[in-house]
Amino acid sequence: MGRKKSYFQCRNCGYIAQKWLGKCPGCGEWNSFDEVVEEEGRGKGGRGWLSPVKVAPIPLSEVKGEDVIRFSTGEPELDLVLGGGVVPGSLILIGGSPGIGKSTLMLQVAGKVGGRVLYITGEESPSQVKLRADRLGIGTDQIFLYPEIEVGRIVEEIQRGEYQLVIVDSIQTLYWGELQSSPGSVAQIRESTFQLLRVAKEVGVPIFLIGHITKEGVIAGPRLLEHIVDTVLYFEGEGSRGLRILRSFKNRFGSTSEIGLFEIGERGLVSGKSRSFFSPEPQEGSGVGVIIEGNRPLVLEIQGLVTDSYGVPRRVSTGFDLGRLNLILALLEKRLQLPFNRLDVFVNVSGGIKIHETGADLPVIVALLSSFRNRKISKGTVFIGEVTLVGEIRGVSGIEQRLKEAKNLGFQRAVLPNPPKNPPLKCYRVTQVEQLLEWM
Repeated sequence: MGRKKSYFQCRNCGYIAQKWLGKCPGCGEWNSFDEVVEEEGRGKGGRGWLSPVKVAPIPLSEVKGEDVIRFSTGEPELDLVLGGGVVPGSLILIGGSPGIGKSTLMLQVAGKVGGRVLYITGEESPSQVKLRADRLGIGTDQIFLYPEIEVGRIVEEIQRGEYQLVIVDSIQTLYWGELQSSPGSVAQIRESTFQLLRVAKEVGVPIFLIGHITKEGVIAGPRLLEHIVDTVLYFEGEGSRGLRILRSFKNRFGSTSEIGLFEIGERGLVSGKSRSFFSPEPQEGSGVGVIIEGNRPLVLEIQGLVTDSYGVPRRVSTGFDLGRLNLILALLEKRLQLPFNRLDVFVNVSGGIKIHETGADLPVIVALLSSFRNRKISKGTVFIGEVTLVGEIRGVSGIEQRLKEAKNLGFQRAVLPNPPKNPPLKCYRVTQVEQLLEWM
């Protein structure tokens, strides 16, 4: 029997130390070190962990390429984020806060995929999963619930079961019997994921891993977990709102720029691509813009509220970068001589969407000016443009695609710096922020 060695590893970033430390040098977290006890191999030279099969390097020119064959999950929005469907043998990690809909989406996929599905119920009992399935109207006999958390037994079942898909709910509940640490520790999460990756590639079955996120918004456990898997998906949304956004942060088989839109209700998650994110009637402090997420244009309403301050002026932003909002306010104060240094400013993006591009600068400015002047914006108008530090309004990419989406939703006018030839809407050209006051 090999000698046992122990070390300490940060559960947040995976940093390894030979003794316990109060603060992690890698990520700065306090009290994040767990002891890991492993057994050293007895192989020659202490290299017992090496594979017994010896392989030789292969010239790149002699490697044969393989076509990626996918199959549908039955959820078009999920297929879009994955790059067109699931690749056999892939390991996919889907994370999100508790109650956001991860297990619901996976159970819906299990009911629609059209083949044998193994559902590892590490967190819930089979009866609890059955209750959710009844609520969602899923009654297929192709879903096999397996209430097991020991990875060795799970791997054996996957090898002999001939399943089309495997779902693990959740990776933090599994443990590898040869390690002494408890489930959810750094070593257990790492080893369990490696074992599932090995069997996924060996058998050719795709495996979905459901993972919890920490208060910082990352997958619980070391970031090494995200490096092991093929695809990392994150569910975003607020519990009080029905909209859910699925983003891809890593995808070895497709793009990471696509998003999936879902709405949650009594019957589970349904596609939210037809949802409107703006009010049909114009309101004071409201500006409508068009952003692009991946290849999908979204027409969004941005709401601004400007009020008198009774102390230190506040800046609150939901869905829009606070640093960029401060930049815009400084620009408006300097170029338009508006007293934002004495006013409270609040900005909100409707629908719970988080904006990650600069094409929404112009509708943010319009919303703030509309609230400041207590004036409604003309109905049926969208605003598209990026604003620079010198007050110049610049164009953004995909303008034709944005304008077509706006027209499909009933808008008649667009205010932007770079109108294309033969635009689908009536366009007004603005290149400086001062022109907005003239237009309004």
